[in-house]
Amino acid sequence: MPKMEKTVLQNDSNEAENGTHKPETPEQTQENQSFCLDDHSAASRPEVLSVTDLIKTVNEISKLSIAHEIVVNQDFHMEDSVLPPNSLEGRIMETMYKAFWDHLKVQLSSTPANFTPALELLKEVKEILLSLLLPRQNSLRDEIEEALDIDLLKQEAEHGALDVPHLSNYILKLMTLLCAPVRDEAVRKLQSITDPVQLLRGIFHVLGLMKMDMVNYTIQSLRPYLKEHSILYERAKFQELLNKQPNLLDCTTKWLTKTALDLTTPPSSSPDSPSSSVVARSSPNWAVDNPQLPSSTMVLYQGYLNLLLWDLDSKEFPETLLMDRIRLRNMESQLKQLAILTSVLLVARSFSGSALFSSTEFVNKLKHITKALMGEFNSRPEETMVSVSEQVSQKIHERLKDMGLTALSSEKKASLRGQLQNIAKKENCVRSIIDQRIHLFLKGCLVRGMQESLLDFPVGLILIKGELTKLGWKFFNLMRHNQQVFSPYYDEILKDIIPSAQAQETEVESI
Repeated sequence: MPKMEKTVLQNDSNEAENGTHKPETPEQTQENQSFCLDDHSAASRPEVLSVTDLIKTVNEISKLSIAHEIVVNQDFHMEDSVLPPNSLEGRIMETMYKAFWDHLKVQLSSTPANFTPALELLKEVKEILLSLLLPRQNSLRDEIEEALDIDLLKQEAEHGALDVPHLSNYILKLMTLLCAPVRDEAVRKLQSITDPVQLLRGIFHVLGLMKMDMVNYTIQSLRPYLKEHSILYERAKFQELLNKQPNLLDCTTKWLTKTALDLTTPPSSSPDSPSSSVVARSSPNWAVDNPQLPSSTMVLYQGYLNLLLWDLDSKEFPETLLMDRIRLRNMESQLKQLAILTSVLLVARSFSGSALFSSTEFVNKLKHITKALMGEFNSRPEETMVSVSEQVSQKIHERLKDMGLTALSSEKKASLRGQLQNIAKKENCVRSIIDQRIHLFLKGCLVRGMQESLLDFPVGLILIKGELTKLGWKFFNLMRHNQQVFSPYYDEILKDIIPSAQAQETEVESI
């Protein structure tokens, strides 16, 4: 088989930049969709699925995952996947393809030439070209069927009448007609190749890219339709899975139960207080006259926020959010980076004054330095913050001198570095306050909506307004979509958690 370019599903471009997680293929996505079965009794377990049913279920989950990804991720697209040249897989693939094309060259160079393998490849070329046509291009479809009639071409080859140059030019003209403008240059380069084997290899490479372009075009075309119908589609597919696995909402129930308890139960330092794991498995014992019962909506919103602090590797992750598990992990990583970045900027501003920070260019420079050095923060937080403190303090010192202002004294420079390095600690007061304000802002986005929250943007976070606004929109849209899809299930669960006669809508001021 000729080499067709492998493709991968690309996720949010910002996630690729800020997170450590690569975009996932549908197969990789399935690895993260193991359902919560650990604590179920034998009586509650569903019957074991047959192999056929299991394959069908996996296929349904795959379809659901792809449709969900297209709807919630505006940057979702297919992209060329290039194997590392020195990787074992890369070397094996390259060796196999080289052997294939070398064999084809031998067949075409023999006397008489053996066109059988080449005609099989032309058959694939024809199929790919036909797949690139739009439904309305019937006349062009008929033309391709006639010009690339494989049976006729076999007869011409047997009689030595096969016009290879004419055939090549026809295929290249079709590719020029059908390709996206971004592929024009690649097709143009093919026209200068005279070796038939190299030309055929190049044709397959460019056709692979053109197929990928067509898939991306189809995705863009389907997105409005999917958005319009995705809520009912995802809900229906989930219900089908729930019918096959009745305990599919067990982890979701535990998540919401624990969230409700946390909202109403004051923290206790008593050694006799029940552990969170025990509490999560029991229903809240609501006081009959409790005037502060949260509404089901507030419980759900707090539950969403808790996911940003969740152990995302936990086996008890809510089933209704499994498809967004990696996305939430990326958001959690970005929020952590934003909290550290903001802390660095606020500490730096306290030492340099408003003169420096009135310059957007200077602030962006400090942001760029901090982000560039934070790549290894998770594994080496102390070392990372030492580098950040040295670079930031040096830039502040230089900028103060350039502006003719009093430069930092040795004592102040040492104090600045010390405070910046202290941000590596989770309990750092500046970092803790910033982290709380970020989560408070995100909660406001869910409760009041994005537009109103942006009009009342927190002053303490103004230095990261652009970054936090972008992330806030992603979180808001993702959680709102999840709420719309699974609200019937959430309502049913919360109805048993919060007494309906006592539940009240919580005012915005209670955030």
